[in-house]
Amino acid sequence: MVNNATWGLIVMPDRYDIVIIGGGNAGFGVSQIAHPAGKSIAFIESDQFGGTCPNRGCTPKKVLVAAAHAMHEIEIAHVHGIEVGPAKLNWAALIDRKTDMIDFIPGAMEDTAKGRGKVYKGKAKFIGPNTVEVNGTQIEADNFVIATGSITRPLSMPGLEYLITSDDVLTERELPDEVVFIGGGVIAMEFSHVYARAGAKVTILEMMPQLLPRLDGDAVAAISKESERIGITLKTGVDVQGIEEADGKLRVNYLHNGEQLSIDANRVVNGTGRIANVADLNLESANIKHDGIRIEVDEHLRSVSNPAVWVAGDALVHSAQLSPLATYEGRVVGQNIVDGPHKTPDYSVVPSAVYTVPALSSVGMTEAEAEKAGIDVEVKTSDMSQWFSARFYAETVAWAKVLVEKDSGRIVGAHLVGHHGEELIHLFALAMRHNISADDLGGEMFAFPTFSADISSLV
Repeated sequence: MVNNATWGLIVMPDRYDIVIIGGGNAGFGVSQIAHPAGKSIAFIESDQFGGTCPNRGCTPKKVLVAAAHAMHEIEIAHVHGIEVGPAKLNWAALIDRKTDMIDFIPGAMEDTAKGRGKVYKGKAKFIGPNTVEVNGTQIEADNFVIATGSITRPLSMPGLEYLITSDDVLTERELPDEVVFIGGGVIAMEFSHVYARAGAKVTILEMMPQLLPRLDGDAVAAISKESERIGITLKTGVDVQGIEEADGKLRVNYLHNGEQLSIDANRVVNGTGRIANVADLNLESANIKHDGIRIEVDEHLRSVSNPAVWVAGDALVHSAQLSPLATYEGRVVGQNIVDGPHKTPDYSVVPSAVYTVPALSSVGMTEAEAEKAGIDVEVKTSDMSQWFSARFYAETVAWAKVLVEKDSGRIVGAHLVGHHGEELIHLFALAMRHNISADDLGGEMFAFPTFSADISSLV
């Protein structure tokens, strides 16, 4: 590395083996591999180290979800013979608890980054195929990793200035009385359950025919029914036309089933999801082929047009926006930089959960995807709500669908709602990853009575 130094009128750029643009999980995944291999590394971060997940996503969100779980347990306490009065969630105290739990994360992660390389704070932009600029400092490298994460998907309609994002939901210390989510993706579903169980009136307006459109339709139907049970209004096939102020509130105007309608609320949340945060990187200057959002990469996550550039995490478009997946992709990139491009990511077994209350958990193919792929599967659907395991805990929804290939007996997909599915899903993932057949998984010995013991009846 050569530090900036003036020699006459010549300013020498700083130079590294690897420049990682972004201080989140994907970038740290790269450094986990590259630092022990002796590579010189620079991190460039324009905001908080840690990125979305620990600061504005999974970790703080789970604090709120845990509170919603507690409210749910109070709701069903009477089934166990427990008499309790009406519960009230102190929203400001909950937000303070969230803040207390995560405040240390950016500093701790920045310290980790400093232990692996040089840290630059500011926005990076490419000024050449092998050079970026940060606050007037030029930095050259043999490899650049774009790990800039994601941003809230922008909308185009009148009244955008009235929208808030999930970032605001996690910081506002006052619980709104009425909330409208535009979009019915993961963010909308998770926060709607928190809001509703805290006492807010919630409506979700989704333009697609199905909420959570990438997930199994029957699983979505199961969690949708539970969402409506707790008072959330769900509308699909909606064309939101704009937001305006009216009578001291925000009015959302929309078209539904050919009818012009409107709904008033205190808060309107952009719940349409997130997109790759790459628009401000000046990609053209580095000859990085892209369409404004998607950077084209090869099977090794390397730019197809600039071999010095790699992409990992939410900055990729073709893979799910999941924190563990970002770390995994970062490690793949790190291995390809250190040992030469040889490793390709495997996305066939990626467990995930939508943290509604209860959660919707999934791994592998949906039924529709298996049919499209021409895989002949046995579909095993189970309503477990009357099973002893569900009744022990007064589960309000307990549902599962498992897809088993008929010829081989291998599990190709599993989808659960409730029944501690966010934990059980990893047993299905483990079986899929290591080619454990449905018969072998079902024949395992599990402690009884547990939710895990029901796996033998699900496969």
